[in-house]
Amino acid sequence: MLSLFRIVFALLFFAHGLAKMTGYPAGAQPGQVAILSLFGVAGLFEFVGGAFLVVGLFTRPVAILLSGEMAVGYFLVHAPQGFFPSLNGGERAILYCFAFLFIGIAGAGVWSIDAARTRAVRG
Repeated sequence: MLSLFRIVFALLFFAHGLAKMTGYPAGAQPGQVAILSLFGVAGLFEFVGGAFLVVGLFTRPVAILLSGEMAVGYFLVHAPQGFFPSLNGGERAILYCFAFLFIGIAGAGVWSIDAARTRAVRG
């Protein structure tokens, strides 16, 4: 179940990065952004970090990094718009933050490159 949880959250996160990096799919918000902007750097984290988490590579450090990215994103973008997440649009940022924090602590699960590498080392 942990692997499935990681894969689903990572695919959704990867999709956010894909939209920011390429503008695909058309109409996805915020659409393609400049790579050197704040949203562009976030998109790069989402695209690359999401891909790493989908396959379960370097899962713990990547998940902790992405958890931090979402915490920073919440406080920079959403919190200034008001206290309540239901009003400031920050619910997804909070959910991603804590989901990635959980994955960072729990690990990748059995369906991952990390688990395969560990099995190979123990051998």
